[in-house]
Amino acid sequence: MIDLNLMGKKAREASYILSGIQTEKKNLFLNKLAETLEMRMSEILSENAEDVSASKNVLTPAMVDRLTLTADRIHGIIRDVLNVSRLSDPVGEIFSPMEHKEGLKICKKRVPIGVIAVIYESRPNVTIDSACLMIKSGNASILRGGKETIRTNSVLIACVRDALDQSGIPADAVQFIDTPDRNIMMELLQMDESIDMLIPRGGAGLHDFCRKNSRIPVITGGIGICHLFVDKTADQEKSIRVIQNAKVQRPTVCNAIETILVDQSIASDFIPKVCSVLSLSGVRFKVDQTAYEILNETKNPNLMYDLAEKNDFDTEWLSLILGIKVVCNVDEAIQHIQLHSTKHSDGILTENAENAQKFIEKVNSACVYVNASTRFTDGAELGLGAEIAISTQPLHARGPMALQELTTYKWIIQGDYHFRK
Repeated sequence: MIDLNLMGKKAREASYILSGIQTEKKNLFLNKLAETLEMRMSEILSENAEDVSASKNVLTPAMVDRLTLTADRIHGIIRDVLNVSRLSDPVGEIFSPMEHKEGLKICKKRVPIGVIAVIYESRPNVTIDSACLMIKSGNASILRGGKETIRTNSVLIACVRDALDQSGIPADAVQFIDTPDRNIMMELLQMDESIDMLIPRGGAGLHDFCRKNSRIPVITGGIGICHLFVDKTADQEKSIRVIQNAKVQRPTVCNAIETILVDQSIASDFIPKVCSVLSLSGVRFKVDQTAYEILNETKNPNLMYDLAEKNDFDTEWLSLILGIKVVCNVDEAIQHIQLHSTKHSDGILTENAENAQKFIEKVNSACVYVNASTRFTDGAELGLGAEIAISTQPLHARGPMALQELTTYKWIIQGDYHFRK
């Protein structure tokens, strides 16, 4: 039986040690972890295959894809680990220096948050991403993966603990809850004396559960109902390539688009073209009445499309399903995004600088794109290394959460026996 209170105390004690660990020791851990993952790859793949086999008739194809590891994906994880080792250590940074009129020297110093809990589903890579980013940012962590990844995560945590031991960092710096018992999760959410921040990574149900039940501050995000608006001035051929990338490259991830909005003046020409291209990759379409009539006129038997139902534009499909809506102009596109977006990643394809600027100013998403695929919403792509989550809320952190977003700061005030007059 897991003793969460003891786990929390050990994590807190480890956080005190981590806050003073030198960058060289953190990077030693990361390099040892990369080596260990490479050496134990066969074991990781074997255990992951067991998890995948047990989940195929239980989980959606999107969830199974997120659960699945391949040699290429593990090599990608290893690259991310090594990339984090090359990043600057944010801990200890001095910024915003100033001098008080009475001579006090004032500045801010970047420090770790303390103890961070991560609750996640399906994605075994989150185990490694979390361990890397927490150690590099000086935070202790408590990780709780889903029951569907229990075998894979057990091996990955063993790799993490081996690397911690080899680098002289306390093993309690990264702890893992190895039971899927939901009562344990409820108990974890009440541990505000031991845990400083909670990051859920999973579906809307997990996020809602954590928001409603946690006494710990929660960072939410990662649910991506992402849009691209095709303006009447957009280069249509280039736009189709961007849309294809944003939908087809990896449809099961949160930065894939779920809806395209098309200016009415180009809709009759553009929609059949983009649908013909996407259908070659197996994309099916949920379309509004105008788009439906346009596609009916094409009489293309290879297109699979239906009239969108009430909640279709509020659904994160995580599959090869794409919503299409025709709008009057950029203003109506913005209104639709404001109503249906999860504030993750939304973009405009346009040659009109004024419309691009209006879109940037009016769309309040964590990542706003002009003439680019939403698939770039990723810590590594934005120069941050691996990320622990993509926050869609405005407080503390927004967008990909990497090293700096896992820190806070304290004020340092130095005087010469000053007292306030």
